[in-house]
Amino acid sequence: MFDNAFKNLDKRKWFDRMHPQTLAIAMWLCYLDGVFAFIGLVDKTGEFGVVRFIGGIQVVFGILAICAYFVGPFLMANGKLLGWYVALVAAFSPLIIRFTAIKDGYNVYGSLMNRLTGGTLIGIMYEAALCALLLHTMTRSYVKTWLR
Repeated sequence: MFDNAFKNLDKRKWFDRMHPQTLAIAMWLCYLDGVFAFIGLVDKTGEFGVVRFIGGIQVVFGILAICAYFVGPFLMANGKLLGWYVALVAAFSPLIIRFTAIKDGYNVYGSLMNRLTGGTLIGIMYEAALCALLLHTMTRSYVKTWLR
């Protein structure tokens, strides 16, 4: 999978019209979530803003997760299987951040409900939609068949 993951990439190809609708929508949501995650990191809001508040290795994970929001769909648009795995990591990264956001011995998000949802209904809807679209049967069969 890693042997040819970064070979023959077209730097101008950020979207593939021939992908099934579930994968195409997941790619757009990934790009959109990446923009909002970057904005959250810059102005210290949301999960990625909490990462700046905590500091340390969490900041590195947050920056890598934001990069994954853009690298995953870009690689999928260029027909690379690694892109799907990277997009899955990006899709689940806010949940991982909420469960590992510990400052001075306590979780920043407090209750289990806030850890699961992040405190916003709209945000969790986008996260769940992205995860569902990437794990949908149509997407998985396309990835298994066509992405290398």
